[in-house]
Amino acid sequence: ERIKPLIAAVDGPALAGGTELALACDLIVASTAARFGLPEVKRSLIASAGGLVRLPRVLPKNIAMQMALTGEPISAEEAYRFGMVNALVEPGEALEEAISLAGKINENAPLAVRSTRRSLLESLTLNDHDGMKFAIEETAALIGSEDYKEGPLAFIEKRLPVWKGK
Repeated sequence: ERIKPLIAAVDGPALAGGTELALACDLIVASTAARFGLPEVKRSLIASAGGLVRLPRVLPKNIAMQMALTGEPISAEEAYRFGMVNALVEPGEALEEAISLAGKINENAPLAVRSTRRSLLESLTLNDHDGMKFAIEETAALIGSEDYKEGPLAFIEKRLPVWKGK
């Protein structure tokens, strides 16, 4: 199982497998030159590499259904408006913005980032009670770490934390 967050930087058409790869990432940065779509039905195929499973998780059901059944793509602006895309930038800036977003994630405690990601993904399949129980178990696993002590100490000492991933 993957433990590190992945960010897609899309700076042109991401159709079929391209959309499926972007959807497999945790975050998507796209330029206005990007388009997303599952055109497989136009070739008597289906998007069986995750597109049909992940697309309705990030778009309204009717928009995902329209894309899947017509094979027509949506623009990066539409994907951003519907919440599929995290950041919308000018052409040529997607990679730079994705790296900037990765930098913001990397400023945080690595063990907490992993546990947060895992808890959020797990919560998609659980009811509230079980989701909170899972997050509490993740927290309990962090309590003995050096980083768990470093975060509050750095806050009290009014300094930036120094994460060790331990």
